[in-house]
Amino acid sequence: MSFEHITATRRRRLPSPIKPILTSTSALFPSPSSPQGYYWIQFGLIAVVCAMLEMQKMGTREKVTMPQNFMAFRNSYLFVYSLMMAGDWLQGPYVYALYQHYGYTTGDIGKLFIAGFGSSMIFGTVVGSMADKYGRKNAALTYVVTYIASCITKHWSDYGVLMLGRFFGGIATSLLFTAFESWLVAEHFKRGYEAEWLDKTFAKAIFLGNGLVSIVSGLLANYLVTDMSLGPVAPFDAAAVFLAIGGVVIMFSWTENKGDNSDNTSVQQGMKQAYEAIKNDKKVFYLGAMQSLFEASMYSFVFLWTPALGPNGEDIPHGMIFATMMVACMVGSSVASRIMSRSDMKVERYMQLVFFASAASLTVPVLVGNMGFMTEGERGGSMTFGGRIQMLAFLVFEAMVGIFWPSMMKMRSQYVPEEVRSTVMNFFRIPLNLFVCVILYNVALFPLSAMFAMCSFFLVLAAFLQKKLETLANVQSHKYVPMEQTFP
Repeated sequence: MSFEHITATRRRRLPSPIKPILTSTSALFPSPSSPQGYYWIQFGLIAVVCAMLEMQKMGTREKVTMPQNFMAFRNSYLFVYSLMMAGDWLQGPYVYALYQHYGYTTGDIGKLFIAGFGSSMIFGTVVGSMADKYGRKNAALTYVVTYIASCITKHWSDYGVLMLGRFFGGIATSLLFTAFESWLVAEHFKRGYEAEWLDKTFAKAIFLGNGLVSIVSGLLANYLVTDMSLGPVAPFDAAAVFLAIGGVVIMFSWTENKGDNSDNTSVQQGMKQAYEAIKNDKKVFYLGAMQSLFEASMYSFVFLWTPALGPNGEDIPHGMIFATMMVACMVGSSVASRIMSRSDMKVERYMQLVFFASAASLTVPVLVGNMGFMTEGERGGSMTFGGRIQMLAFLVFEAMVGIFWPSMMKMRSQYVPEEVRSTVMNFFRIPLNLFVCVILYNVALFPLSAMFAMCSFFLVLAAFLQKKLETLANVQSHKYVPMEQTFP
């Protein structure tokens, strides 16, 4: 069936525009007894916990004197990283809702998501190697251009144009999670800064980019769509503005850096070197496999949480819920920062608990779905009791995500060779995106509980691999060991 035919079919049954969640500015802080009051109370309680953790962390923080040039370098990077993450987070709450607004079914939306993940899978490794070869600054600017192009396509309801936008978005996502981190690590050591300062930059980046910025982005997206009545495409326009500002800063303030010997190494050779690093170092293999399994569950969750909380067309505040989940993620980031500062706590050990807790939280939708709680809702109504139970579980999962990111960054800086870091990271995005594509392709054939069960299984397997990594790291003391010598 052609895209034109699909589009014509959908246009004949376009629903009315998304109902405003907040009908007026005065409704920003509704009473606790109202449906909106419930979400604000939940948001406020988690925000208080987050604030307490941050204040306690600041009170117990060791006084470490850092030179002004390092502080200027770090703050410059954090400013750019926050803008880039704002461009990404602003789109999160309303991707699924926008496609619903255009009249597409769950199966159609699943295929649009597949286009993004498939694009990341196919081109991710190549763009990572090109970043190592031609420069991480150039890769960062490419991210800006491709993601702005993806945002622009959201103005059309045509299925083919939306598919093209997802294609650009997939390429951009690969660059976001490789180019910026690789640029930071290389530039940090090139300037001669202390290795332990890098951990603090990672923690601050996650606190801002995956924490504070994501919360503000969710609230801003909700405000643009509802209070300003600009429609579900407005967050994507705002994202393009933030991306453009960040691109200008990168263009005029960043210096270029590349992988070692990049001038004499082709893209094909860089990919071969990355493959050899994975093949010859079992720790790199385990690390990449864990990252793939966790992120496969996480990106599947990005698609699944909207239909899980509103399976019968319930009227849920997407932006508000998204902001609340990001506060939970910020709580996890604060906890991770405190744990990583302890010399007696190894990241390889506590990450096993993180994976198990993540698996348990995504098992809750399986139990709720099998107990029949999700059949109580009705279109346009409020979130059901089962939905609220799932919401609590999702908050736990997001807290684990907050712990995962800085911890994984630290392990990558320890185990992955710097000269091929971008390429290695993107190698493991191939199975990651393959897993996600399989889940989303079958989303219309199986109940959501089955999808969540698959995600839980991935997370349990990641915990097993984490244990293997811890054992190997203790025995080998971070030395490269050929896999053929260590596999039984």
